[in-house]
Amino acid sequence: MKKSYSTILELPQVDFGLLIFRLGISGLMLTHGIPKLITFFGSEPITFADPIGIGEVASFTFAVFAEFVCSILVILGLGTRLAVIPLIATMAVAALIVHWTDGFGSQELPLLFLFGYLLLFFTGGGKYSLDWYILSSKKK
Repeated sequence: MKKSYSTILELPQVDFGLLIFRLGISGLMLTHGIPKLITFFGSEPITFADPIGIGEVASFTFAVFAEFVCSILVILGLGTRLAVIPLIATMAVAALIVHWTDGFGSQELPLLFLFGYLLLFFTGGGKYSLDWYILSSKKK
């Protein structure tokens, strides 16, 4: 008996896979966000690229928000689809503006993050997320 595509997407393995993916991609992003957060609250002046013309401090603040705060939200599965939007924007800017002339080797990592966060934008956090827990408790 063949299973339909929608039935396959409802298998528990898919939700477990989304959990592992969320934890992995955002855990790895935290390795970029935590040093930025430390710098943000440090005493040294902030020097950061200003690729979209909003100023160094604003660009850096947005990167800290995306790479630290939004990564924590994605790990928790809280507001997953909204939380990945700043991450998508940050990685798109990194890959397509900041590293545009540096070659594919420099673009590869931000592109991998970009595609991963696009996946989560379209799928959501899955069953093992606070989003799912909150929505299912509201239905009761």
